Amino acid sequence: MSTIQDDSNHLPGQEEMRTAHLDEAHVGDIKGAWGTIRVSDSAPRKTWITRIITLLVIMGPGLITMVGDNDAGGVTTYTQAGQNYGTSLLWTLLILIPVLIVNQEMVARLGAISRVGHARLIFERFGKFWGAFSVFDLFLLNFLTIVTEFIGFSTALNYFGVSPLISVPIGIVGLIAITVTGSFRRWESVMWICCILSILMIPFAFIPHPAFGPILHGTFLPSVLGGINSTAILTIVAIVGTTVAPWQLFFQQSNVVDKRIIARWAKDARTDTIIGAFFTNIEAAGLVIGAAFVFAGTKFFGNFADLGTTAQGYAALHQPLMGTILMIVLLNASVIGACAVSLSTAYAFGDVFKVNHSLHRRLSQAKLFYGIYSGLIVLAGVVVLVSTQQQQGLLTLVVQALAGILLPSATVFLVLLCNDRQVLGPWVNKPWLNAVATVIVGLLVMLSLILASTTLFPILNEGDNALRLTIVLSIVLVAGLLIMGVGALIQRRRKGSDLELVALCQVDKESWQMPPLAELTRPAWSATRKIGMFTLRAYLLLAVILLVVKTIQIATGH
Repeated sequence: MSTIQDDSNHLPGQEEMRTAHLDEAHVGDIKGAWGTIRVSDSAPRKTWITRIITLLVIMGPGLITMVGDNDAGGVTTYTQAGQNYGTSLLWTLLILIPVLIVNQEMVARLGAISRVGHARLIFERFGKFWGAFSVFDLFLLNFLTIVTEFIGFSTALNYFGVSPLISVPIGIVGLIAITVTGSFRRWESVMWICCILSILMIPFAFIPHPAFGPILHGTFLPSVLGGINSTAILTIVAIVGTTVAPWQLFFQQSNVVDKRIIARWAKDARTDTIIGAFFTNIEAAGLVIGAAFVFAGTKFFGNFADLGTTAQGYAALHQPLMGTILMIVLLNASVIGACAVSLSTAYAFGDVFKVNHSLHRRLSQAKLFYGIYSGLIVLAGVVVLVSTQQQQGLLTLVVQALAGILLPSATVFLVLLCNDRQVLGPWVNKPWLNAVATVIVGLLVMLSLILASTTLFPILNEGDNALRLTIVLSIVLVAGLLIMGVGALIQRRRKGSDLELVALCQVDKESWQMPPLAELTRPAWSATRKIGMFTLRAYLLLAVILLVVKTIQIATGH
């Protein structure tokens, strides 16, 4: 372990006076898997070696969040995309890289500057009504996601001959043991091992000796094999939902806070996020490519059932190694996914109810925090034991699609927080970043709208109707974004120079920290913003209902 420190410029008590932390365990030395950085460290990093060492110590929240994207549901969704649609959906992963970076960089910045979790910021800045909306979504979706992690865990070990009656209890005990240690460093070290093991997804793509022409075509020329219909849209929404999920926003921000990363290290936290974003999407592409080239032209192509059947299919097509690797990847993904998603909920619970919630604390010091985490793990395991294989397979796909549908709302709150000058001061979003975030929200809403429309009106699945709908909505989206952009420019010119923002930009960013939340004035919402948010919420509720309808259709074969 390396220790980086410099006590020359530390003023005792200064850090503690200005922080808004709930849990005093969130203040102190950074104790990562690769070493320690003292809370008083202000030494400049002048060489590449010291910069790399510092980055390794800081790295973790971003990388773990991103690799956690490729959880059991992710492995299932990417494999299904490759087996049913070949390489034609690789373009979705390319597009999602900037989406992932933009969303997760904002929460990493919020964590380092505010020093409090995402759930608490929403409650404090927008009130109990909107806070309850966001957290209820999170708790429900997170629990369903944890169930899918146990589905993956039991499927993987069942492939190796271990009964779910044995594997699920082992998984419950193991996942609790990993986390309830009272040491952030020990927990993060285990997560790093899982992240390194996930690299198996990359060579997975090269085993069937793929042709690069179809890969390049699928990556850079958007298309959907077989045409656009509600089932294809559901798969695309599921890819979006498993790659950029609401739990990631809550988890990464809280994990940044728990690791004690402050404004001084915000740039390293951003680098951690960017590396993780590229890493996770390259891994996901490996699963898609592997399935696409092995199953092309066989009876298995277009007939994905579940990962266990797919692994057996690899063996039947003389690729038993791929089946084994797929199950190892699934097992590893289930572990890191279950840990991260369960902690996301436990962190949010600690934020909302203002109880100790830190991996630095022992079990006796944070009983509710560890109790919520353990309770979710146990309950999810029980659900898997009493459900059928068909129910589990359908649930895995639907959970990812549900995440994609709920993401626009979560992203809107994220953007609002990142424009809150009382929270971020000189770290608020730049105009270009707000523009990119607005485009992302628009695309997500458009995808869910296509899914809702093709589900509600089956005629849209006939011929080229779904394609025409996509083109029309794309034109509407572009026109809407242009109108919003022109309106923003006109408003900006009328207001003239923003003196407050100019003054903030002159502040030393590394020394700026959000004041205690009690000192902040809650922002007032305009009538237009309130109407917009209620409209978005109402639409998303409708989209969720239609997703349930689509799920029933798939389950009944209609």
